[in-house]
Amino acid sequence: MNLPVTPLLYTPSWHARLELGYERFGDSTRPTLRRHLGPLRVQKHLYAEGPEVCQHIIVHPPGGIAGGDRLDISARVGADAWAQLTSPGAAKWYRAASPAYQTLALSVAPGATLEWMPQETIVYSAAQAELETSIDLQGDARLLYWDIVAVGRPAAAERFDRGHFQSRLQIRRDGRLLWHERQRVEGNDGLLDSPIGLNGKPVFATLLVTGEIEPALLEQCRERSTRVRGDLSQLPGLLVARCLADEALHARDWLIELWTLLRPALLGREALAPRIWST
Repeated sequence: MNLPVTPLLYTPSWHARLELGYERFGDSTRPTLRRHLGPLRVQKHLYAEGPEVCQHIIVHPPGGIAGGDRLDISARVGADAWAQLTSPGAAKWYRAASPAYQTLALSVAPGATLEWMPQETIVYSAAQAELETSIDLQGDARLLYWDIVAVGRPAAAERFDRGHFQSRLQIRRDGRLLWHERQRVEGNDGLLDSPIGLNGKPVFATLLVTGEIEPALLEQCRERSTRVRGDLSQLPGLLVARCLADEALHARDWLIELWTLLRPALLGREALAPRIWST
């Protein structure tokens, strides 16, 4: 007797992993680990600022993240080294019937500096995006970290009316919790339009920098003329900046302006924008 064949439901997905490591040799920071699995790469390391700062551009060749995909990225910056990591364009999270995931684990040794400055994350309506980031700072390690998230696609008249965006971020210094936050945005949630939520703005961004600045510089940052609704707070050992915006480009421009002001004060180097941001 022939039994009916039930087709298996199979949704192709990408599982990708990228492991990076950097060490200081004399006056130069050099990549010492570059291991990948699946469609996740870094381009050739660059020294636009000289040998001390090693810049890498993280590339995800598929160009978008769909249901079932999983990206795992880790980077370790050794003692006294300096790494700057960015991306060539927006990360797009597509509508999906199942969640997609990204985990990010960053470790920064004493005397080292890490700048994590990817371009924006665009979460399509009906996407199910779940991100988790953990950052371990040791001793006097320095960190500049930002993220830009756009929910829905206003330019395409797409409201974020289905799906969810979920993220968790933890920063520790020598094992002590320095910063912890959770975010979850549901499609058509009332907080999308509420004055205590996103207030109708589809883009939100965060900048975190270790260290403390003078009150005059804090006021200078606050007085910048921008197209976003943003502000800064100086916490013990950590400067926090947040904004809401109508477009991801507006939020990115605001973060770059702050970076230009804050990098010399907190990291000791003038800001030189990566060329990839202009392409």
